[in-house]
Amino acid sequence: MSQPKYKRVILKLSGEALAGEKGFGIDTDTVLNISKQIKKVQEMNVEVAIVVGGGNFWRGRSTKDMDRATSDYMGMLGTTMNALGLQDALEQIGVITRVQTAIEMRQIAEPYIRRRAIRHLEKNRVVIFAAGSGNPYFSTDTTAALRAAEIEADVILLAKKGVDGIYDSDPKINSEAKKFEHLKYIDILNLGLGIMDSTATSLCMDNKIPLIIFGIDDPDNIIKVVSGEKIGTTVEEE
Repeated sequence: MSQPKYKRVILKLSGEALAGEKGFGIDTDTVLNISKQIKKVQEMNVEVAIVVGGGNFWRGRSTKDMDRATSDYMGMLGTTMNALGLQDALEQIGVITRVQTAIEMRQIAEPYIRRRAIRHLEKNRVVIFAAGSGNPYFSTDTTAALRAAEIEADVILLAKKGVDGIYDSDPKINSEAKKFEHLKYIDILNLGLGIMDSTATSLCMDNKIPLIIFGIDDPDNIIKVVSGEKIGTTVEEE
């Protein structure tokens, strides 16, 4: 097995990635396939923390008539459902997993405590961060940047469904779209590239956390990225 390039990673999984071809809810086969790759990464002695989105259950930005805070809290509940589904799949294949939520739900998960999360990672447990940051108006991409800074992760692996990196325009619309192999954080802000929101990008830039954006349609890509293989788009300061 390849030697890992990183010791501690944050894997950001969108809700859509867990829905598979169904496009909604959780596709158990897809989640199991992703879980098998996470197990292989863990077996490389890499500490894995995961931030999950909730777009397969609820996309708050599309609800124009609803109070934004209420809509965002509903989205946080969606991320928690995804976290529990992912935890179940991981534990079915023998991976010890802990879910930590930014909003207290003690009957089903631990509250997020930074030192406890780090201790779990040191004990070779996968930690899944759910319920975003616990605050409305912030995305799960921002949560990934925040948690990465808190646990001192080496990199954020941004796994996207249906796209294999950052392009200068939508490759689904423009067949001439150019894929970037390497960018600086400021490029994402200056060029208005919508791969992450500006808050998340700024957090990564301020804390010098590298990003790798890659496609999750092939779950093996997780292992390739952790091994240092050049796929997707890398965002960092040169």
